[in-house]
Amino acid sequence: MSGEGKVVCVTGASGFIASWLVKLLLHRGYTVHATVRSLKDPNKVSHLLALDGAKERLHLFEADLLDENSFDDAINGCEGVFHTASPVSPFATKGELVDPAVKGTLNVLGSCVRTPSVKRVVVTSSTASVMYKSNPISATDVIDENWFSDKEFAEETKQWYILSKVLAEEAAWKYAGENMIDMVSLHPCLVIGPLLQPILNFSSELILDTIKEGKDFMFSPVMNCCVDVRDVANAHIRAFEVPSASGRYCLVGETVHFSQVLKIVGQLYPSLVIPAEKSKGDLPIVPPFKVSQDKAKSLGINFTSLEVSLKDTIESLKEKNFLSF
Repeated sequence: MSGEGKVVCVTGASGFIASWLVKLLLHRGYTVHATVRSLKDPNKVSHLLALDGAKERLHLFEADLLDENSFDDAINGCEGVFHTASPVSPFATKGELVDPAVKGTLNVLGSCVRTPSVKRVVVTSSTASVMYKSNPISATDVIDENWFSDKEFAEETKQWYILSKVLAEEAAWKYAGENMIDMVSLHPCLVIGPLLQPILNFSSELILDTIKEGKDFMFSPVMNCCVDVRDVANAHIRAFEVPSASGRYCLVGETVHFSQVLKIVGQLYPSLVIPAEKSKGDLPIVPPFKVSQDKAKSLGINFTSLEVSLKDTIESLKEKNFLSF
Protein backbone atom coordinates (compact mmCIF):
# COMPACT_ATOMS: atom_id res chain seq x y z
CA MET A 1 0.00 0.00 0.00
CA SER A 2 1.81 3.06 -1.29
CA GLY A 3 0.07 5.49 1.05
CA GLU A 4 1.15 3.85 4.28
CA GLY A 5 2.50 6.40 6.74
CA LYS A 6 1.53 9.35 4.51
CA VAL A 7 -0.97 12.03 5.48
CA VAL A 8 -3.03 13.88 2.85
CA CYS A 9 -5.92 16.35 2.92
CA VAL A 10 -9.11 16.26 0.82
CA THR A 11 -11.22 19.44 0.79
CA GLY A 12 -14.96 19.21 0.19
CA ALA A 13 -14.75 15.56 1.17
CA SER A 14 -18.49 14.86 1.24
CA GLY A 15 -18.87 15.47 -2.52
CA PHE A 16 -19.35 12.86 -5.26
CA ILE A 17 -15.74 12.76 -6.54
CA ALA A 18 -14.19 13.52 -3.14
CA SER A 19 -16.02 10.68 -1.35
CA TRP A 20 -14.56 8.20 -3.84
CA LEU A 21 -11.16 9.85 -3.48
CA VAL A 22 -11.28 9.43 0.32
CA LYS A 23 -12.38 5.78 -0.11
CA LEU A 24 -9.50 4.96 -2.50
CA LEU A 25 -6.93 6.85 -0.41
CA LEU A 26 -7.93 4.91 2.71
CA HIS A 27 -7.77 1.69 0.68
CA ARG A 28 -4.19 2.57 -0.30
CA GLY A 29 -3.18 3.07 3.33
CA TYR A 30 -3.16 6.87 3.53
CA THR A 31 -4.22 8.81 6.60
CA VAL A 32 -6.78 11.32 5.37
CA HIS A 33 -7.66 14.75 6.75
CA ALA A 34 -11.06 15.49 5.22
CA THR A 35 -12.82 18.86 5.32
CA VAL A 36 -16.60 19.31 5.27
CA ARG A 37 -18.78 22.36 5.76
CA SER A 38 -20.55 20.92 8.80
CA LEU A 39 -19.53 18.07 11.07
CA LYS A 40 -23.11 18.00 12.42
CA ASP A 41 -24.72 17.16 9.06
CA PRO A 42 -25.09 13.36 8.68
CA ASN A 43 -25.45 13.78 4.90
CA LYS A 44 -21.92 15.17 4.86
CA VAL A 45 -20.18 12.77 7.22
CA SER A 46 -22.02 9.46 7.79
CA HIS A 47 -20.92 7.81 4.52
CA LEU A 48 -17.31 8.89 5.10
CA LEU A 49 -17.20 7.50 8.63
CA ALA A 50 -18.55 4.18 7.29
CA LEU A 51 -15.64 3.68 4.85
CA ASP A 52 -13.11 0.87 5.40
CA GLY A 53 -10.17 2.27 7.34
CA ALA A 54 -12.06 5.41 8.42
CA LYS A 55 -12.01 4.52 12.10
CA GLU A 56 -8.22 4.27 12.14
CA ARG A 57 -7.09 6.81 9.52
CA LEU A 58 -9.82 9.34 8.70
CA HIS A 59 -9.90 12.68 10.53
CA LEU A 60 -12.72 15.14 9.81
CA PHE A 61 -12.36 18.92 9.97
CA GLU A 62 -14.87 21.72 9.50
CA ALA A 63 -13.77 24.36 6.99
CA ASP A 64 -15.31 27.21 5.01
CA LEU A 65 -14.07 28.18 1.53
CA LEU A 66 -14.52 31.90 2.24
CA ASP A 67 -12.62 31.86 5.55
CA GLU A 68 -8.94 32.61 4.90
CA ASN A 69 -7.32 30.42 7.58
CA SER A 70 -10.07 27.81 7.70
CA PHE A 71 -7.98 25.03 6.13
CA ASP A 72 -4.79 25.48 8.18
CA ASP A 73 -5.61 22.81 10.77
CA ALA A 74 -6.70 20.22 8.21
CA ILE A 75 -3.61 20.73 6.01
CA ASN A 76 -1.17 20.80 8.93
CA GLY A 77 1.23 17.83 8.62
CA CYS A 78 0.01 16.77 5.16
CA GLU A 79 2.26 15.83 2.21
CA GLY A 80 -0.46 16.13 -0.40
CA VAL A 81 -3.58 18.27 -0.71
CA PHE A 82 -6.51 17.45 -3.00
CA HIS A 83 -8.67 20.53 -3.45
CA THR A 84 -12.06 19.35 -4.71
CA ALA A 85 -14.32 21.79 -2.83
CA SER A 86 -16.19 24.14 -5.17
CA PRO A 87 -19.90 24.81 -5.67
CA VAL A 88 -21.50 23.02 -8.64
CA SER A 89 -24.77 24.35 -10.03
CA PRO A 90 -25.70 25.75 -13.43
CA PHE A 91 -28.55 27.69 -11.82
CA ALA A 92 -26.76 29.62 -9.05
CA THR A 93 -25.88 33.30 -9.32
CA LYS A 94 -22.48 34.64 -10.33
CA GLY A 95 -21.65 35.61 -6.72
CA GLU A 96 -22.72 32.22 -5.36
CA LEU A 97 -20.32 30.42 -7.71
CA VAL A 98 -17.39 32.67 -8.58
CA ASP A 99 -16.44 33.91 -5.09
CA PRO A 100 -16.30 30.49 -3.37
CA ALA A 101 -14.49 28.96 -6.36
CA VAL A 102 -11.79 31.64 -6.66
CA LYS A 103 -11.38 32.72 -3.03
CA GLY A 104 -11.74 29.13 -1.82
CA THR A 105 -8.95 27.96 -4.11
CA LEU A 106 -6.66 30.80 -3.03
CA ASN A 107 -7.45 30.20 0.65
CA VAL A 108 -6.56 26.50 0.34
CA LEU A 109 -3.36 27.32 -1.56
CA GLY A 110 -2.52 29.94 1.09
CA SER A 111 -2.78 27.25 3.78
CA CYS A 112 -0.48 25.04 1.66
CA VAL A 113 2.15 27.80 1.47
CA ARG A 114 2.04 28.10 5.27
CA THR A 115 2.53 24.32 5.64
CA PRO A 116 6.12 23.22 4.89
CA SER A 117 5.19 19.52 4.78
CA VAL A 118 3.05 19.94 1.60
CA LYS A 119 4.84 18.53 -1.44
CA ARG A 120 2.12 18.66 -4.10
CA VAL A 121 -1.38 20.08 -4.56
CA VAL A 122 -3.91 18.47 -6.92
CA VAL A 123 -6.77 20.80 -7.88
CA THR A 124 -10.07 19.49 -9.26
CA SER A 125 -11.02 21.76 -12.13
CA SER A 126 -13.30 20.83 -15.03
CA THR A 127 -13.50 20.62 -18.81
CA ALA A 128 -15.62 23.76 -18.27
CA SER A 129 -12.31 25.64 -18.18
CA VAL A 130 -11.07 23.86 -21.31
CA MET A 131 -13.73 23.63 -24.04
CA TYR A 132 -16.25 26.47 -23.76
CA LYS A 133 -15.78 28.73 -26.78
CA SER A 134 -17.82 31.06 -28.98
CA ASN A 135 -16.90 29.12 -32.12
CA PRO A 136 -18.75 25.77 -32.33
CA ILE A 137 -16.55 22.70 -31.80
CA SER A 138 -16.61 20.44 -34.85
CA ALA A 139 -16.48 16.66 -35.20
CA THR A 140 -12.92 16.93 -36.52
CA ASP A 141 -11.63 18.83 -33.49
CA VAL A 142 -9.39 17.06 -30.99
CA ILE A 143 -9.51 18.87 -27.66
CA ASP A 144 -6.47 18.62 -25.40
CA GLU A 145 -4.77 20.29 -22.45
CA ASN A 146 -3.69 23.26 -24.58
CA TRP A 147 -7.31 24.40 -24.98
CA PHE A 148 -8.69 27.16 -22.73
CA SER A 149 -12.29 28.30 -22.38
CA ASP A 150 -13.23 31.83 -23.44
CA LYS A 151 -14.03 33.65 -20.19
CA GLU A 152 -15.47 36.69 -22.01
CA PHE A 153 -17.92 34.37 -23.81
CA ALA A 154 -18.82 32.67 -20.50
CA GLU A 155 -19.50 36.11 -18.97
CA GLU A 156 -21.51 37.24 -22.00
CA THR A 157 -23.66 34.08 -22.00
CA LYS A 158 -24.03 34.17 -18.16
CA GLN A 159 -22.53 30.70 -17.75
CA TRP A 160 -21.46 31.39 -14.18
CA TYR A 161 -20.37 27.83 -13.34
CA ILE A 162 -18.06 27.80 -16.37
CA LEU A 163 -16.75 31.27 -15.49
CA SER A 164 -16.10 30.15 -11.89
CA LYS A 165 -13.95 27.22 -13.09
CA VAL A 166 -12.03 29.39 -15.58
CA LEU A 167 -11.28 32.14 -13.05
CA ALA A 168 -10.43 29.68 -10.24
CA GLU A 169 -7.97 27.82 -12.46
CA GLU A 170 -6.40 31.06 -13.67
CA ALA A 171 -5.98 32.32 -10.10
CA ALA A 172 -4.58 28.96 -8.96
CA TRP A 173 -1.86 28.77 -11.62
CA LYS A 174 -0.86 32.39 -11.01
CA TYR A 175 -0.67 31.91 -7.22
CA ALA A 176 1.11 28.54 -7.53
CA GLY A 177 3.72 30.11 -9.83
CA GLU A 178 4.33 33.06 -7.53
CA ASN A 179 4.61 30.85 -4.44
CA MET A 180 6.55 27.88 -5.86
CA ILE A 181 3.71 25.37 -5.30
CA ASP A 182 3.98 22.04 -7.14
CA MET A 183 0.42 21.96 -8.53
CA VAL A 184 -1.45 19.69 -10.93
CA SER A 185 -4.96 20.42 -12.24
CA LEU A 186 -7.46 17.77 -13.34
CA HIS A 187 -10.29 18.49 -15.77
CA PRO A 188 -13.10 15.91 -15.70
CA CYS A 189 -16.24 16.31 -17.82
CA LEU A 190 -19.70 15.11 -16.73
CA VAL A 191 -18.92 12.60 -13.97
CA ILE A 192 -21.12 9.50 -13.65
CA GLY A 193 -20.94 6.24 -11.71
CA PRO A 194 -22.09 4.88 -8.34
CA LEU A 195 -22.80 7.27 -5.45
CA LEU A 196 -21.26 6.90 -2.01
CA GLN A 197 -23.00 9.93 -0.50
CA PRO A 198 -26.67 9.65 0.56
CA ILE A 199 -27.89 12.67 -1.40
CA LEU A 200 -28.06 13.34 -5.14
CA ASN A 201 -25.21 15.32 -6.63
CA PHE A 202 -25.67 17.50 -9.71
CA SER A 203 -24.43 15.05 -12.39
CA SER A 204 -26.34 12.07 -10.94
CA GLU A 205 -29.47 14.23 -10.90
CA LEU A 206 -28.94 15.04 -14.58
CA ILE A 207 -28.75 11.34 -15.46
CA LEU A 208 -31.86 10.65 -13.36
CA ASP A 209 -33.84 13.44 -15.07
CA THR A 210 -32.70 12.16 -18.45
CA ILE A 211 -33.90 8.63 -17.76
CA LYS A 212 -37.19 9.65 -16.14
CA GLU A 213 -38.17 12.60 -18.30
CA GLY A 214 -35.99 12.44 -21.39
CA LYS A 215 -34.38 15.79 -20.59
CA ASP A 216 -31.51 16.62 -22.90
CA PHE A 217 -28.73 17.57 -20.48
CA MET A 218 -26.10 17.93 -23.20
CA PHE A 219 -26.71 21.63 -23.73
CA SER A 220 -23.04 22.53 -24.23
CA PRO A 221 -19.81 20.74 -25.24
CA VAL A 222 -18.90 20.48 -21.55
CA MET A 223 -21.85 18.09 -21.16
CA ASN A 224 -21.20 16.11 -24.35
CA CYS A 225 -18.81 13.74 -22.63
CA CYS A 226 -18.79 11.39 -19.65
CA VAL A 227 -16.19 9.96 -17.29
CA ASP A 228 -16.48 7.46 -14.43
CA VAL A 229 -16.13 8.84 -10.90
CA ARG A 230 -13.77 6.00 -9.95
CA ASP A 231 -11.44 6.91 -12.84
CA VAL A 232 -11.47 10.54 -11.72
CA ALA A 233 -10.65 9.61 -8.11
CA ASN A 234 -7.89 7.29 -9.29
CA ALA A 235 -6.46 10.06 -11.51
CA HIS A 236 -6.23 12.34 -8.46
CA ILE A 237 -4.15 9.77 -6.61
CA ARG A 238 -1.93 9.12 -9.64
CA ALA A 239 -1.45 12.89 -10.09
CA PHE A 240 -0.09 13.00 -6.54
CA GLU A 241 1.95 9.77 -6.63
CA VAL A 242 3.57 10.00 -10.10
CA PRO A 243 6.62 12.28 -9.67
CA SER A 244 6.56 13.48 -13.29
CA ALA A 245 2.90 14.56 -13.22
CA SER A 246 2.59 18.24 -14.09
CA GLY A 247 0.26 20.80 -15.63
CA ARG A 248 -3.31 20.05 -16.72
CA TYR A 249 -5.00 16.70 -17.43
CA CYS A 250 -8.27 16.28 -19.34
CA LEU A 251 -10.32 13.37 -17.97
CA VAL A 252 -12.85 12.28 -20.58
CA GLY A 253 -13.91 8.65 -20.95
CA GLU A 254 -16.14 9.08 -24.00
CA THR A 255 -17.73 11.85 -26.02
CA VAL A 256 -21.34 10.94 -26.50
CA HIS A 257 -24.76 12.11 -27.75
CA PHE A 258 -27.62 12.37 -25.29
CA SER A 259 -29.74 9.92 -27.34
CA GLN A 260 -26.91 7.39 -27.11
CA VAL A 261 -27.04 7.49 -23.30
CA LEU A 262 -30.76 6.71 -23.38
CA LYS A 263 -30.28 3.96 -25.96
CA ILE A 264 -27.61 2.21 -23.84
CA VAL A 265 -29.73 2.50 -20.68
CA GLY A 266 -32.76 1.14 -22.59
CA GLN A 267 -30.75 -1.86 -23.77
CA LEU A 268 -29.35 -2.52 -20.28
CA TYR A 269 -32.74 -2.17 -18.58
CA PRO A 270 -35.62 -3.13 -20.89
CA SER A 271 -38.10 -2.83 -17.99
CA LEU A 272 -37.13 0.80 -17.38
CA VAL A 273 -39.62 3.14 -19.04
CA ILE A 274 -37.54 5.54 -21.10
CA PRO A 275 -39.07 8.35 -23.19
CA ALA A 276 -39.30 6.39 -26.45
CA GLU A 277 -39.08 9.24 -28.94
CA LYS A 278 -35.73 10.30 -27.46
CA SER A 279 -34.06 6.90 -27.33
CA LYS A 280 -35.05 5.37 -30.63
CA GLY A 281 -34.18 8.10 -33.08
CA ASP A 282 -31.38 7.76 -35.61
CA LEU A 283 -28.13 8.23 -33.76
CA PRO A 284 -25.50 10.49 -35.27
CA ILE A 285 -22.68 8.28 -36.53
CA VAL A 286 -19.77 10.52 -35.63
CA PRO A 287 -19.08 11.63 -32.05
CA PRO A 288 -19.52 15.39 -31.52
CA PHE A 289 -15.74 15.85 -31.15
CA LYS A 290 -12.73 14.03 -29.72
CA VAL A 291 -10.83 14.67 -26.51
CA SER A 292 -7.25 13.44 -26.30
CA GLN A 293 -6.65 10.82 -23.61
CA ASP A 294 -2.88 10.71 -24.16
CA LYS A 295 -1.92 12.78 -21.15
CA ALA A 296 -4.37 11.02 -18.81
CA LYS A 297 -3.09 7.64 -19.99
CA SER A 298 0.46 8.76 -19.19
CA LEU A 299 -0.70 8.74 -15.53
CA GLY A 300 -1.71 5.11 -15.95
CA ILE A 301 -5.45 5.78 -16.25
CA ASN A 302 -7.53 3.22 -18.16
CA PHE A 303 -11.03 4.60 -18.65
CA THR A 304 -14.11 2.59 -17.68
CA SER A 305 -16.51 1.96 -20.57
CA LEU A 306 -19.66 4.09 -20.81
CA GLU A 307 -21.85 0.96 -20.57
CA VAL A 308 -20.27 -0.11 -17.26
CA SER A 309 -20.45 3.43 -15.84
CA LEU A 310 -24.10 3.83 -16.81
CA LYS A 311 -25.02 0.40 -15.44
CA ASP A 312 -23.32 1.14 -12.12
CA THR A 313 -24.99 4.58 -11.99
CA ILE A 314 -28.46 3.09 -12.49
CA GLU A 315 -27.82 0.31 -9.95
CA SER A 316 -26.68 2.88 -7.41
CA LEU A 317 -29.67 5.18 -8.01
CA LYS A 318 -31.96 2.18 -7.60
CA GLU A 319 -30.22 0.98 -4.43
CA LYS A 320 -30.53 4.44 -2.85
CA ASN A 321 -34.24 4.64 -3.84
CA PHE A 322 -33.84 7.53 -6.27
CA LEU A 323 -35.08 5.29 -9.09
CA SER A 324 -37.52 2.39 -8.99
CA PHE A 325 -38.35 -0.14 -11.71
